[in-house]
Amino acid sequence: MEINLVLVLIGVIALAIGSVLGYFARQTIAKKQFGTAEAKLEKMMEEAKREAKDTVIRAKDKAIQVQEEAKREQKEREQQIIKMEDRLERREQTLEDKTQDLEKKYVELTEKAKKVKEIKEQLEQLQAKRIVELERVAKLTQEEAKLELLAQTEKDQQEFLLKQIEKLEQEGKEELEKRAKNILVLAMQRYGASQAAEITTSSVNLPSDDLKGRIIGKEGRNIKALEKLTGVEVIVDDTPGAIVISAFDPIRRQIAKIALEKLMSDGRIQPARIEDAVEKAKEEIAEKIQQAGEAAAYDTSVTGLDPKLVKILGRLSFRTSYGQNVLLHSVEVAHLSAAIAAEIGADVALAKKAGLLHDIGKAITHEVQGSHVEIGKMILQKFNISEDVIKTMQAHHEEHPYESVESIVVQVADQISGARPGARKDTLEAYLKRLEELEKVANSFEGIEKSYAIQAGREIRIFVQPEKMDDLQAKKVARQIADKIQQELDYPGEIKVTVIREMRTVEYAR
Repeated sequence: MEINLVLVLIGVIALAIGSVLGYFARQTIAKKQFGTAEAKLEKMMEEAKREAKDTVIRAKDKAIQVQEEAKREQKEREQQIIKMEDRLERREQTLEDKTQDLEKKYVELTEKAKKVKEIKEQLEQLQAKRIVELERVAKLTQEEAKLELLAQTEKDQQEFLLKQIEKLEQEGKEELEKRAKNILVLAMQRYGASQAAEITTSSVNLPSDDLKGRIIGKEGRNIKALEKLTGVEVIVDDTPGAIVISAFDPIRRQIAKIALEKLMSDGRIQPARIEDAVEKAKEEIAEKIQQAGEAAAYDTSVTGLDPKLVKILGRLSFRTSYGQNVLLHSVEVAHLSAAIAAEIGADVALAKKAGLLHDIGKAITHEVQGSHVEIGKMILQKFNISEDVIKTMQAHHEEHPYESVESIVVQVADQISGARPGARKDTLEAYLKRLEELEKVANSFEGIEKSYAIQAGREIRIFVQPEKMDDLQAKKVARQIADKIQQELDYPGEIKVTVIREMRTVEYAR
């Protein structure tokens, strides 16, 4: 029992001693570890102090550099400011000197102007006194003397002035005529179209005169049916191998002609067959009209037209004006208008389109009341053609005022196409008659040796007898002939009168 107690006591004491020893050992280890951390901390503090010291030194050096740089820049700026102040000071001095010079010159000019004004006033006074004295001596006022002097000068130089005026007028006219002729000739040279002459009747050739009776039919029923369906008059007379179709409307004539040709080729001529032939002929004509309109538009490069308007345009291929095919005339006017417009710098497309459509009203003039110009305007307005084209085409017969240079171009092209010799049946006769009348008027004056109408009647050249007429009389005769032509003859445009006086002396050496 006691041994156990002793053992317990020994164990307790040993535990106590071990605890104390462990505590001290732990404290020792902790102190060693603490010493190591403290040393590290101290070392770090020293390094931080050293780096801070270096940073401060570098900052001081940088501050010193910045300060020195700022001082240097300030010094440079101060020098620049000093230079600018010197320059401004010199400029101010220069401006001051110039201002003083200008003020001095202004004073001098003012004095001179004052003196000039005084001299001018003195001269005006002297001039007025002189005029008054001259008026007193001449017993005429200044205006009266001026008018008398001008009248006397005009009287003395009348012949010279007349010659100069005539010379200037002639040169101006010749130059303008030359340029206009060049433009028109160039336009006509670029385009020349064949003209197909149509009349109000059409002939149908018959392979045999026996067909005349069959065309007439029993009691005339065949011919009556044909006339009723086509609206034409079929003339069957004694002309061998032909019958005549008469109608104002060329389309009706062509329909009747085609129908008759179809009937003759078929051989069966009766009212029912006539009706079928007429319907087929109408379809064929409608197709031809459409093709003619499209061909005209294609030939002139006019695009954007309504198909119905193109068909109306094609109807002109069966319409004539004084024997001239209107569609061919319209195509020709379109080309001529384009050529002239290109030469003078006008709108080529506008002139060409207006030229092509200028006679569109003639396609239905027999169906609608009014002039072809007004009908054409209504047609173009209906198909939404631009107002510029309408205004350009409506003046080609001077029914409306010219609103653009293109409208004048279209009128000129229309006159070229329609009025030139050979284009229309009655034009050639009128042309020859006008040439004869021109020469007749010229030969009616005394002292005329011979005269010739040239340039399609646009000029007449007159040769005078030199022994009966001097140069001044020749000029007077030219004016008198021109006046007489203007009074007695009707002609388009103008006629140039050229009087030639040529003196020839011939001697023979033997």
